[in-house]
Amino acid sequence: MLFLRGLYYRQGIKACRNLTFNNMKRAYLLLLSVVITSLVLDAQVKVVAHRGFWNTEGSDQNTLASFIKADSIGCYGSEIDVWLTTDDELVVNHDKKFHGLYMETAPFDKIRKIKLKNGEKIPTLDEYLAVVKEKPATRLVLEMKSLTDYSREDEACHKIAKLLTKYGVLDRTDIIVFSLNAAMTFKKIFPVGVKIFYLDGDLTPKKLRKLGLAGLDYSVKVLKKHPNWVKEAHEQGLEVNVWTVNTDEDMKYFIDLGVDYITTDHPDRLLKLMKDKK
Repeated sequence: MLFLRGLYYRQGIKACRNLTFNNMKRAYLLLLSVVITSLVLDAQVKVVAHRGFWNTEGSDQNTLASFIKADSIGCYGSEIDVWLTTDDELVVNHDKKFHGLYMETAPFDKIRKIKLKNGEKIPTLDEYLAVVKEKPATRLVLEMKSLTDYSREDEACHKIAKLLTKYGVLDRTDIIVFSLNAAMTFKKIFPVGVKIFYLDGDLTPKKLRKLGLAGLDYSVKVLKKHPNWVKEAHEQGLEVNVWTVNTDEDMKYFIDLGVDYITTDHPDRLLKLMKDKK
């Protein structure tokens, strides 16, 4: 990569030393190519740790430790899942049913008694954001889990927005949702510039653009079926994330496809693979 930059640079400078009318256009194009080539070569997929960096010692999915560990290895972002309990507490956990309890219908005091593999309890979003605030180098990717009642979804959206504002992390948080209702509610609440991505995989980039969303956040299966959506999304001014990418083969495939973000259970491996490809 450095060799290519140097080659284009030397050619451009050589042309500039003799700037006659006839070679001005050539010099301009060569120097422009230096800028474009540098931008292309510097473009790099951003690594998002799926449910935090949990696949390592002392961690577990959606724990406080998982965010701290994602930050420690230099991830661009760390993803979490947020539920609204029946008694209006926002908790960080992925599964709809976990240890025999349904996150949406169980009271917080029962959920709180669950002990995770690394010894932590299921954190509240309030507790989680306190940690996020202290790790400004790592972006938060927050998935609000779909609820059976749209009015409850709306309530959850407002509660999440309030906490993100309270901790001053709204400007470094991306929102991801399966529910279009939640997406539109967040869009009404948040100021312009807060990124909201759609997860379900059933809408084209053009349709997402019309909805005013920041991009698509689709599964490996969906984007392998529709690889052209990556280019189409970029043409629409949208960004593209793919989840959950766990094999080296798929990591290389989506890097070459030109996605903006890759969400993985193995962020350490992806970071190493990207470093080795330079």
